[in-house]
Amino acid sequence: MSLLENKDVMEFVRLGVIYAHLVACCVAIGLVLTSDVAMVRDLLKRKVLTEHDNAHMESLQKSVVVALIALWITGIAVIGIDYMEKGVDYFMNPKLQAKVIIVALLSYNGVLLHRLVLPALQKAGSLLDLGFSARMLALACGSLSAVSWMYAAMLGVGRPLAWKYSLSELLMAYPVLIVLGFLAMLALTQRAKQQGNSGAPQRTLASA
Repeated sequence: MSLLENKDVMEFVRLGVIYAHLVACCVAIGLVLTSDVAMVRDLLKRKVLTEHDNAHMESLQKSVVVALIALWITGIAVIGIDYMEKGVDYFMNPKLQAKVIIVALLSYNGVLLHRLVLPALQKAGSLLDLGFSARMLALACGSLSAVSWMYAAMLGVGRPLAWKYSLSELLMAYPVLIVLGFLAMLALTQRAKQQGNSGAPQRTLASA
């Protein structure tokens, strides 16, 4: 096989891997957004989680984990293919470094969600019924998850960003968006809690 034919084969292989990478990313983003919308809806309705909801949440979490593993595998494959073509200098690409950092944070965040947040939420039955620390952790993990998936997708399709901006410039808006997302969810949670308290029956001296 000639060098030109070998290069053509590698281009098709890379295209297939990138396609699988894109599908895994789309599936994960769809699941995360669906979960976030459902959580906000249940929060506003003060819905208590049922066994069916818990089973659905566990299934959703497992699907996101599978998609995340697929992202790691296909992402490493793409990096390996590009490394063979471009050499060690390829790893100096700030956009690549930013994507790896965000996916690493997503992976660690997923561990926290699976081991701490999800069990606590299933036990409490509602986000509003969590203790203060557990609720803050849940809001922080949820905000980081939603922002990270969207940010990673933006970096993935942003080919013009490669080599044009430094790592700090590429990640400049990332923590800001996470904080804004956390504050928005915190405000929404406080509002739902206040509405629930105002709607609760008031005890009087006669009924005490």
